Amino acid sequence: MTVTTTGRTRVGSRPAALPAARRRPRLPFSPWHLLLVPLAALFAVPLVWLLLSSVMSNAEINRFPPALWPSRIDLGGYRYVLGNAMFPRWLLNSLIVSAVAVTSNLVFGTLGGYAFARMRFAGSRVLLVLMLATMAVPFQLTMIPTFLVMKKLGLIDTLGALIVPALVTPFAVFLLRQFFLSLPRELEEAAWIDGCSRLRVLYAIVLPLARPALATVAVLTFLTTWNDLTWPLIAINHDTQYTLQLGLTTFQGQHHTRWSAVMAGNVITVLPVLLAFLFAQKAFIRSVTSSGLKG
Repeated sequence: MTVTTTGRTRVGSRPAALPAARRRPRLPFSPWHLLLVPLAALFAVPLVWLLLSSVMSNAEINRFPPALWPSRIDLGGYRYVLGNAMFPRWLLNSLIVSAVAVTSNLVFGTLGGYAFARMRFAGSRVLLVLMLATMAVPFQLTMIPTFLVMKKLGLIDTLGALIVPALVTPFAVFLLRQFFLSLPRELEEAAWIDGCSRLRVLYAIVLPLARPALATVAVLTFLTTWNDLTWPLIAINHDTQYTLQLGLTTFQGQHHTRWSAVMAGNVITVLPVLLAFLFAQKAFIRSVTSSGLKG
């Protein structure tokens, strides 16, 4: 209520606006960024240092205190790795193993996950529980039986010993099952009424909707297979069959004084992993959030 100069009162008038100095300042970004940006920068420091070290000379890397910035771009480490070592062969082996593992997990994981999600048969629940229980068994307990099986099959010291155990994983089946459970059955029932078979429904109706889950399975399988070191160290003996991780480990031991080459090899190893995650991060988030809707 305000009083005018004529003595009359004016009811319901708006109060005077607050001074600009008393208004609460609004940030152009979320307050969480004040915490997330420093954490992201902290986690990025090793990657930045790896990249900078790969273009330094050996003298700069071995200098004490170490140089934080290269005086000039030196690609000698990359030339040494790609030209004077078996690095290209190791890279090709890793690509073959990872590509086959990703493709097989997408195919078999989709079939198994859809069967557990939509089909009911005798012992399906028990079989699902037993399959999930294998995820709790450490690899150290299964590597010797796996080695004996691969030896019986004659696959030791070949890429087949790395591919066969990774053809399908319980995690891929479980994740795709959870995603299929979150899809409405009405879409599939309408296709069944039109005369579509289960495989036709899976291919034409379900799979286009399951792209986030498929991308997640592909990325996680690629990361696991690409970064695996323990099993190749057990199953592979000849250097021509080494994967990138195994070959890089021996490369570091043989050429420990050429740190520029070691850093260049690590950059080449990390780059596919970063690109795979960056391209699929949105699909990964959508799959994780949607696959947890139903149990």
